[in-house]
Amino acid sequence: MSNPCLACGACCAAFRVTFHYSELDSEPGGFVPAALANEETATLWRLRGTDHARPRCVALVGKVGESARCGIYEHRPSPCREFAPLAEVGVFSAACNRARSRHGLPPLEVSE
Repeated sequence: MSNPCLACGACCAAFRVTFHYSELDSEPGGFVPAALANEETATLWRLRGTDHARPRCVALVGKVGESARCGIYEHRPSPCREFAPLAEVGVFSAACNRARSRHGLPPLEVSE
């Protein structure tokens, strides 16, 4: 089964992405591009675009539901890494399907 996340991108245009500042590439051992994030509190940052009324992460490339991908996939923050860890094996979360619904996409079912 191919990973449907590689063409979807709905989660990248549905939720706020907040993470600890230690993940920023401006910090020792960090990897998330600081230029793509805004400070939220003294210790928390968020990816730009994800705090809007109609969120869309600045790192999302392409059109949701057709051909979307993360422009910083190898450098994405922990909330993105943890969002759909089992999608590659056909296990989809309720949050995934809520995001898809917001964009008029059908829910993903577990294939057998």
